Amino acid sequence: MDHSRDRERDRNSQEKEFVEKLVKLNRTAKVVKGGRRFSFSALTVVGDRKGNVGYGFGKANDVSEAIRKSMDKAKRGMIRLPIKHGTIPHEIQGTFKSSVVLLKPACSGTGIIAGGPVRAIMEAGGITDVLSKSIGASSQYNVVKATFECIKQMMDARLVAKNRGKSLKELWG
Repeated sequence: MDHSRDRERDRNSQEKEFVEKLVKLNRTAKVVKGGRRFSFSALTVVGDRKGNVGYGFGKANDVSEAIRKSMDKAKRGMIRLPIKHGTIPHEIQGTFKSSVVLLKPACSGTGIIAGGPVRAIMEAGGITDVLSKSIGASSQYNVVKATFECIKQMMDARLVAKNRGKSLKELWG
């Protein structure tokens, strides 16, 4: 009995450590014999403000159920976002279909200069200063995918140093 309470408390503390942002909520209607039947789709971004971010897409007949599904998918598919002094390590461009996202590192105090979906991802990931430009198609789903393409391509300094067989200090000077 006592163990189940501990597990419940652990799950609640785990849920609180994540920043959850709803990027897009869409209502679709299917016309049936009795009228219209509505369903909802939700696109969410989840992060821990320490460099882990994920996105999820969920569909259901109820708004809260669609959001819950997308949050669960986002938590399952989290990836590492390299952070260097509150910004990204280097300039990068990511593409998904015809959406292109350009991310540039910014000096301290600049803030997050980004539009809707990119801003949500950067805030959830713990980035405080970054410049971004969304080029091409502005579909929020594709912009999120293009941003995650950027994150996947980013190089972490520790990993680069390890691959080259050098210390972090040798790499940065």
